[in-house]
Amino acid sequence: MRVAPILRLPLLVLLVLLVGCSHFGKNKRDEAETAPVEEVYAKAKQSLEIGNYGRAEKAYQRLIARFPFGPYTEQSELEMAYAQYKSGKPDDAYSTINRFIKTYPTNKHIDYAYYLRGLINFNRTGSFLENFVKRDKSRRDPGYAVQAFNDFSDLVSRYPNSRYANDARQRMIFLRNGLAQYELNIAMYYLRIEAYIAAADRAEYIIEHYQQTPQAADALAVMTKAYRKLGQDKLADDTERVLKLNYPNHPYLANPKHWPKRPSTLRRLIPLSGHY
Repeated sequence: MRVAPILRLPLLVLLVLLVGCSHFGKNKRDEAETAPVEEVYAKAKQSLEIGNYGRAEKAYQRLIARFPFGPYTEQSELEMAYAQYKSGKPDDAYSTINRFIKTYPTNKHIDYAYYLRGLINFNRTGSFLENFVKRDKSRRDPGYAVQAFNDFSDLVSRYPNSRYANDARQRMIFLRNGLAQYELNIAMYYLRIEAYIAAADRAEYIIEHYQQTPQAADALAVMTKAYRKLGQDKLADDTERVLKLNYPNHPYLANPKHWPKRPSTLRRLIPLSGHY
């Protein structure tokens, strides 16, 4: 079929444009595959700094694939974990940072790697990250809070003088209080449904594991009330004596019969200022 002369020019222009675009795209791909490691890293770092975390992650992945060894690869692995963390990919970020810690244990930024690992899980706790708790969210599964606490503990024990250690310690206190509250909520629940043995056991667990938390006072009150209900007056008297000695103004002591009036809620006790 012959093409009318009037249509030949537009078709020719379109063909030239398509060929040009294909050639341009090929050049872009070739450039990405042949650029030196310094240039690839610089572009990835630029994407990270402007907050384009998705692009940064892909650039770091390309760099690591092309250059599996060397200082740029080490740094790229660490920064890729951060990009994944900021992109809302905690599973990928946690996997990447664990691989970094295992592969490069002597890296000069290894303390930050431990800190970032803690931040990844800390950011996943959800129920412990409210400035002001409007409802008791600490009833949820504390699994990530436990893991974050352990991650920060690793940092503090291995690198006590790290610039990140002080912030990690503050977060550990915060998480510890939240975990104590989680246990207290369960103890209070058992107390309300008159499962007094279970209530006393859970409160005793708080005293054994979270002595320095604000929840310890309520735990002693729960134990005292549970023992009274169980007819264990000797245990109740001993526990109440400890409560009076350490927390003389606790509301249970003023009105044991009507305590508690309402379930306890988690209170945020310390400000958290982190390195994100």
